[in-house]
Amino acid sequence: MRTTLELKSGHRAELLKLAAERGDKGFSNLVGEALDLYFNARAEKWKRAQQALKLQGSLSASDAESLTRSIAKLRETWR
Repeated sequence: MRTTLELKSGHRAELLKLAAERGDKGFSNLVGEALDLYFNARAEKWKRAQQALKLQGSLSASDAESLTRSIAKLRETWR
């Protein structure tokens, strides 16, 4: 599918350079790969967020407080 994109001149130059290094005539393949990476990373981030939300409330109040104290103690030794 054809579409029009507004690119910064530096981005366009870099895309053309990378495409030439790969022997591609244009940069459509590079844009497609970049979009695949972006969409996959976004889906993975959403998946991790959903997994984290499922853990909400899984610690008792006393366990949560104990963990908070342990983290604070560890942070005191960070440089």
